[in-house]
Amino acid sequence: MKLRYMVAAMCVALPVVAGVALAQQVGRGAAESDGDGVERPAGFPLAAPKGVDSQALTRAPAGAVNQGRFTVKGWKYGSRNDLPPGTPVWNPVMIKLRAGQQVFSATVNANSTPEAYCAQAKNPVNDFIWTEMQHAPGNWTNVANMWGACPGLQGIGQGQSHAVPGVRMPATFEENFQHLGDMGAMVTVVPTVDDGAEAAEAVKWTFFPPMGRHSSGSNVASRPEWWGSAPGGYRASYNSNMVLVLMIETLEGLSNVDAIAKTPGVTGIFAASGDLGNFTGYAQGDPDYERAINMVHDAALRAKVKLFGPSSWAARPDFDGFQGGPPTPGAGRGRGGRGRGPAPAN
Repeated sequence: MKLRYMVAAMCVALPVVAGVALAQQVGRGAAESDGDGVERPAGFPLAAPKGVDSQALTRAPAGAVNQGRFTVKGWKYGSRNDLPPGTPVWNPVMIKLRAGQQVFSATVNANSTPEAYCAQAKNPVNDFIWTEMQHAPGNWTNVANMWGACPGLQGIGQGQSHAVPGVRMPATFEENFQHLGDMGAMVTVVPTVDDGAEAAEAVKWTFFPPMGRHSSGSNVASRPEWWGSAPGGYRASYNSNMVLVLMIETLEGLSNVDAIAKTPGVTGIFAASGDLGNFTGYAQGDPDYERAINMVHDAALRAKVKLFGPSSWAARPDFDGFQGGPPTPGAGRGRGGRGRGPAPAN
């Protein structure tokens, strides 16, 4: 599955959730709005006069930071979205990872029910929900209904859940990155990353500027029951709190694992237990299989990023995050595992 730009013919509109319009949030001025999510200022003192070419391409208004001819390369990014100094990280997954603690998830298929989702989201053993969209039926409407039944995080605004929502991407189109962010996900898992270029694309569409190109909409995630009441607010604190995990599953991914792990913005890399067996032709315990897992392990150490895997590997050295909940005492493998060996992370 390759990262690629979304073309206009493939655009799929995000379903309107509870009447929220997808409108751009712009402006700092007056408090009035026409109901479309865009503020209506009291006036337009810097607007181009009617019928007059303002020559804005080559000449900036007085007081502008960026003077002279407009250029993308030399643009000085503004302070609009700066976090106040000392603003804390609030995503519990990021907090634990930075503290050197392990984090665990519960896998909920995208076509599941709101009741099933909330049972896992409110379970105190889970740090995040692995909403499975790659290998499960269901669409963003299903996901919106599940997440909306128990939104946010206890202790932040009107939030209700213990675990933050996350998604394993169904396909790496820009639209999917946009949907998961607008709807409140704070963990993004990207499957089948083969090289540094794909890793860079994942970063680009996951994060807001200046780190990436995730665009800003009038969305569910900025509501009080989601992250609108988070320290620093949703938009300004998003880049500091989003957890991005890239999955190493193929021989190509193994050959480029250092470049993938060292991509700025990547929180961690995932040693895909099932698909590394699928793509290498070896099973857990075979020397060739274990070599592949250790290659992912070593790259994470060299890049100083976190190492993810199936929950049955919670006792394996240096693993930080897991698909599946904490291992059941005495069971010898993680909750949610199937069959022999680790729970598949395909």
